[in-house]
Amino acid sequence: MPGEPKALARADYPHFLPIATRWMDNDVYGHVNNVVYYAYFDTVINRYLIDEGGLDIAGGADIGLCVESHCAYLRPVAFPDVLDAGLRVAHLGRTSVRYEIGFFARGSDDAAAQGWFVHVFVDRATRRPVPLPASIRAALERLTSRSAP
Repeated sequence: MPGEPKALARADYPHFLPIATRWMDNDVYGHVNNVVYYAYFDTVINRYLIDEGGLDIAGGADIGLCVESHCAYLRPVAFPDVLDAGLRVAHLGRTSVRYEIGFFARGSDDAAAQGWFVHVFVDRATRRPVPLPASIRAALERLTSRSAP
């Protein structure tokens, strides 16, 4: 489709998290349902922010809110597949970040699905935008090292 981003390969992502599909992820058509990929987005992004950036999801003063997301489905996967979720940062702003995520079946260099997800960081209480916390910015900068295609 015109205007769609180029399909990315495994080598385009600097960080990976294995995600085991679950029986309940499959739909009646025998593959992982489209809506499940958005939960996978949350998993790979927030796990990285917690582990590498020190995000405190339960009590931190600043939190990331999803303001936009998109997923393109390129080939089906199904339970019991294990996916490698690739993560990179396409844009790092003052208060926001745009991630790109690719899902790869084990042993495949071609994405089964890919998408993007935009976080805006806000004050937990006021929900007003705040600058990215320093530890999170430093962690995200490590994911921008590869040039965008």
